[in-house]
Amino acid sequence: MKNLTESFLSEDERKQIIQSVQGVEKITSGEIVPMVVSSSYHYPLSNMTGGITVSFIIAIIITAVISIQRRWGGFTIFDLWIFPTIFGISFLICHEIIKRIPALKRLFISADEMKEEVEEAALTSFFKKGLNRTKDQTGILIFISVFERKAWILADKGINDKLDTSVWQEIVNMVITGIKEHRQSQAICNAVKRCGELLKDHFPIKPDDTDELANLIVED
Repeated sequence: MKNLTESFLSEDERKQIIQSVQGVEKITSGEIVPMVVSSSYHYPLSNMTGGITVSFIIAIIITAVISIQRRWGGFTIFDLWIFPTIFGISFLICHEIIKRIPALKRLFISADEMKEEVEEAALTSFFKKGLNRTKDQTGILIFISVFERKAWILADKGINDKLDTSVWQEIVNMVITGIKEHRQSQAICNAVKRCGELLKDHFPIKPDDTDELANLIVED
């Protein structure tokens, strides 16, 4: 599957997001990290399922058309080689097409599976990128997975002890709506600012505060 982050955010948009994070972190000791990934998982079974489904339909139709066009019409024993041949060729082609075109690939993945993979990838990234190791346990990950068109937000213990975790769904909805309306960079900036509003009273900036984490992470 191709890298979807290249077209998701331009260089200027990435700079705008970084500036938003830097601006918010001037008023709070919270560490906010937007992270954009191409996909949370490669979903190999979807290529297989899609390839089999589409190829079966194609093979049935073509086999029927060839048989019916025979002068005497109907299926015969001599047509038995047609179906597996067409199916095999179609499967190889369909498998590769579905593998490379996200819109087709998504048709063969359930919403529950994508949600589960995004949440798992977000949790893994939270620890892998060190958001659990900030000085005051004030890391927030705004995780966006482009292929799945989903977002997930995770906050460290210091923040979750002060805030109701239900507030993160509001920000997730903000990001998802922005992506659907093709204004993803603005939506991410707004999400960062909203996080800052929630944090500034509980976690004001400190004199010795340092920028402990990346202000934006983009991965293929």
